[in-house]
Formats: sequence, C-alpha cells, structure tokens
Amino acid sequence: MEVRSTVGLGSREDLSLAYTPGVARVCEAIAADAELARHYTWVPNTVAVVTDGTAVLGLGDIGPAAAMPVMEGKAVLFKSFGNVDAVPICLDTTDVEEIIETVVRLAPSFGGINLEDISAPRCFEIEDRLKERLDIPVFHDDQHGTAVVALAALTNALRLTGRDAGSTRVVISGAGAAGVAVAKILLEAGIKDLAVTDRKGVLHSSRGDLTPVKRALAAVTADQTGRSGTLADVLVGADVYIGVSGGTVPEEQVATMAAESIIFGLANPNPEVHPEVAHRYARIVATGRSDFPNQINNVLAFPGIFRGAFDAHATAITEGMKLAAATALAGLVGDDLAEDLIVPSPFDPRVGPAVSTAVAEAARRDGVARA
Repeated sequence: MEVRSTVGLGSREDLSLAYTPGVARVCEAIAADAELARHYTWVPNTVAVVTDGTAVLGLGDIGPAAAMPVMEGKAVLFKSFGNVDAVPICLDTTDVEEIIETVVRLAPSFGGINLEDISAPRCFEIEDRLKERLDIPVFHDDQHGTAVVALAALTNALRLTGRDAGSTRVVISGAGAAGVAVAKILLEAGIKDLAVTDRKGVLHSSRGDLTPVKRALAAVTADQTGRSGTLADVLVGADVYIGVSGGTVPEEQVATMAAESIIFGLANPNPEVHPEVAHRYARIVATGRSDFPNQINNVLAFPGIFRGAFDAHATAITEGMKLAAATALAGLVGDDLAEDLIVPSPFDPRVGPAVSTAVAEAARRDGVARA
C-alpha cells in the first residue's frame, strides 16, 4: 500500500497551491461551510477500516499488530474493486467504550467506517452505538458483507431449485456476527421458517442462557415456528443449511435434509460440510473458499456498497441498501445461472458498478442520500 497524490507537485506554483498559502483559502471556505469538505478533501471517498484484532479471519484474538496485514488487504480490495480509498486502523484496546470514543473522534477524517474482525457480541453494540452518533455510513463487514452475498447466492439457489422464500426451511449454524446478520437479511427477504443454532442448540426464548442479541433473534426465528432441539433435530427435512460457525456437521445429519437441498458451508479454511460430502445429498453447494465453485466472498459486496453510499453522500447504510446490493449481485448471473454458478466472480467488471448503482438508488429511496 501507498499514499499517492492525484495532482502534480513539480513547481513553486504547484507547491503554493497545494500547501501554503493556497491551502488557507480552502480551509477558510470549509470553516465557513463544513459541507465543502465533501468537495475539496479526500474525506468523502475514504473509509477507515477499524479493528481491535479480536476476531481476525479464522485466527481469533491475535491482537492489533498481527491484524494489520488483514486490514491492509481489505484496504487494497476497497481500492481495486470499488475505487474507494481506505486506511487501516488497528486499535490497541478491546474496551467497548474506548473503541467507540476513538472512532467518533477519528470520524471527521473519513466518509465512512468499516468495522472489521471485532468479536461478538461486542461488535453489535459498537456498530449500533456508532450509527447513533455518526452521520456517515458505519458498516460491520463480517456481519453485513457476508449477509448480502449469502442472500444473493440463496436467491439464485432457490430459483434453480424452484423454491419460494416464504415456504423454504432454513437452518443457520452459528449465532455470531455473520450468523445474526445472515438471519436478519433472510427474514427481510421473505424467509419465514428459520432456525438459528449455537453450540447449545436452537435459539428459542425458553432457553435461559441467551444474550440479548440471541434472545431478540430467537423471538423472530424459532419462536415463530416452535422449533427447538439440536442442529441435528432441525436439519431433518430442511431445505437450506448455512454454516457460519466452524466445526463439522456429520454426514448422517446432512443426509436427513430435504431432496435437492442447498448447503452453504462458509467456515474457512474448513467448511462445516466438505463439498465432497455435501454433493452426495445437495443439489447446490457453496463455500467461502476460492478453490471451489460458488465462493461466498465479501469482496462482491463491500466495495460496491461503500462506493454507492459515497456516490449518494449517504448518512447511513440501510437495510434497503443491503437488499438492493444482494438483488443486483443475484441479477448479474442472469442466464448463466447453474448449480456451479450462483454468484458472479469477484473479477467480473460488472460487479462493482452494479452494486454501487443499486445502493445509491436505494439510499435515495430510503431518504439517507445527500446527493
């Protein structure tokens, strides 16, 4: 990574324009009208990629220094796939209050905040409270990027198998950041029969060990259908399995799912159901890995989502904007839709523009756009 100027600096005149005395005119203009910062600084095209290093990829709590390569990689993806400038910021604290206050104080330098690799359940509170305090997009990619791409993939998988969202039975294993977000976006998209499991089984309100986030999720998922028990119990007859938990689902449990089932094993590097096993029973299989077809990869979503939010000068990223991104992604597959092609490639040049256009339009519909 590097920082580069977009204009030349080869003469005394260039220097006097870029710095003193010319820069003072821009400062004075912005001091008189803060909105001008959106036209005369890098702020509206720059996102902070913020982590505390507590949930880095599959490595866990490795700390802020070791998390830096991942944040740098994320910044490179922002630039390459969305033409969004990004700055990696690794915070040497895991305290919720300190993280929130630090990001709030840094916010004037950025047009958006991308939270990354912060462990659950702390990540939920941090994101929610930052949204309340800031008038720029705040987005936890581990949650919402995964959710958007999973919904896009599922939309096409349901189309291939002739299923309707309202009558499809879905099981999600994992109630962390990704699991909660995937569940919420599927509900928004019309899935009604949804069970979410953690290590102790299905989330339902009769359990006394649920966190507030899990309790709220139980109320809109298994409580609505009366489902309970273990992952094995709810897999029987299920149409869709989405794994965002790690671990392994035994083959005998996979075999109990409905005919022409759909299996997304998204844990990396080892999917909950290995594709070789999944293909024995399922019609459509996806993973989070690049060496198998149908990779559910966040890079399909977050660069275009921020690009669209920035183009609209959005104050937030709404549920409508996420749904629009998923719809745009699903639509790009078009007539090429097949069991081994339910989402486009990250290298498809249409992805970024399609997602950003859909997101910007949704921002205007949802009333959060300033342009």
